[in-house]
Amino acid sequence: MAYPSVHGDRELRIHESLDEVGTDLADYIAEISEASVKERGVFAIALSGGSLIGLMGKLCEAPYNKTVDWAKWYIFWADERVVAKSHADSNYKHTKNGFLSKVPVVPSHVHSINDSVAAEQAADEYEFVIRQLVKSRVISVSEINDCPKFDLILLGMGSDGHIASLFPNHSILYEENEWVTFLTDSPKPPPERITFTLPVINSASNVAVVVTGSSKAEAVHLAIDEVGPDCPSQPVQMVQLTKGKLVWFLDRPAASKLDGIQFSD
Repeated sequence: MAYPSVHGDRELRIHESLDEVGTDLADYIAEISEASVKERGVFAIALSGGSLIGLMGKLCEAPYNKTVDWAKWYIFWADERVVAKSHADSNYKHTKNGFLSKVPVVPSHVHSINDSVAAEQAADEYEFVIRQLVKSRVISVSEINDCPKFDLILLGMGSDGHIASLFPNHSILYEENEWVTFLTDSPKPPPERITFTLPVINSASNVAVVVTGSSKAEAVHLAIDEVGPDCPSQPVQMVQLTKGKLVWFLDRPAASKLDGIQFSD
C-alpha cells in the first residue's frame, strides 16, 4: 500500500515495505527513461551508492530487463569514493555487482571516475568528461544556468541529512562554480571523495531521494517537516530544484515521524 503525499514542491511516495519501494522505484525510473529516450534519444542517469543499488534490483527483472531501452542509458555517479574500482568501498564496484552486470547497458556508456589519481584530479577529470558529453548533447544543459541537466539523479540520505558526499557544515556545500568537486576530509570513511555540487543536483530534470529504515526517521522528519526558508540545517534541505521535480521514496519506518501522515493498521 502506498501513501502518496505532496509537501510543497516535493512528492512523497511512502510504502509499507522495501519490496514495494523497489517496485515503485523501478516503475519510476523506467517511466523517466522512456520519456527521456522519446524526447532526446538518450537517458542520462546519475547514481549514488549504499542501499539504493539494491532497491534498483527489480529493474534487472521482467518486464524491465526487456522493455527498458538499455542501449540508450548513460550512467554516472553523483559521488564516488576515491578508491580502486575493486575496493569494497567503491560505489562503482557495488553498482557493477548489483546492477550493471545484470542489464545490457553499453560498457562505453558507463562513466566512472579515474581511480588511479588523487581526489582533486579525479574530480577535474570527471567534470571534463561531463562537459564533453554536454557538448555532444548526451546530457542536456539547464535553461537557467550553464549546469548539466541530468534526466535523473538518484540520491540516498544519511542519518545526518547528507546527500551524495555533501555533508553538514562542509565548505563544499556552497561551491557554485564547479560541477564536480572533491573532499579529503569526509566525516565518513573513506575520507577522499568526489561529488556533484548542489548547482548540478538542483539543475536536474528529476531527483529522487530514496530513504528506508527507522534509523533515518528523525532525519526524514527534520528534512521534510522542519524546512526553514533561510537556514536549512541539513544538506538534503538544500536540494531545491530550479525547474525539475523532486520525489521522495520512503518505507513506513523511515516515514514514521512525519507530521500529518496517517498509516492504516
